[in-house]
Amino acid sequence: MSPQESGIPALTEAESQVVDAYLAVLKRLHSVNPTRTTGTYTALRAAQALVSEARALRDALTTMFDRRESEIHVRTMARALRSLDGDRFLPRLGPSGEGTPSGGSGPG
Repeated sequence: MSPQESGIPALTEAESQVVDAYLAVLKRLHSVNPTRTTGTYTALRAAQALVSEARALRDALTTMFDRRESEIHVRTMARALRSLDGDRFLPRLGPSGEGTPSGGSGPG
C-alpha cells in the first residue's frame, strides 16, 4: 500500500522518525499520567521509558537539522500524526474526569 492510499503523506526518513518518536513519547506520557494509572511501579517504568523515547525524538530532530531539513511542515506532520491515530492520545494526557466537582474534565 502506497502512502497516498493509506492517507499518510510522503515524508523524508528523518520526518518519519520524528513522527514515530513523537507518538512513542505521547504513549509514554499517557502511561505516566498520575490521574490515569493505578500504581507507582507502572508509572515509574513509563517515566523511565519516557527518557529513552525523548532521546529518540531529540535524535530524530537532530538528524533533520543535520540534513538541513530546517523547516517542519506543520500540516504534513499533523496529517501524518492523524493518519497514525496520534490524536487518540491527546484527550488522555490531561487529568481524568474523576475528582473534578462535576465529574467533567475541568472548569468550563
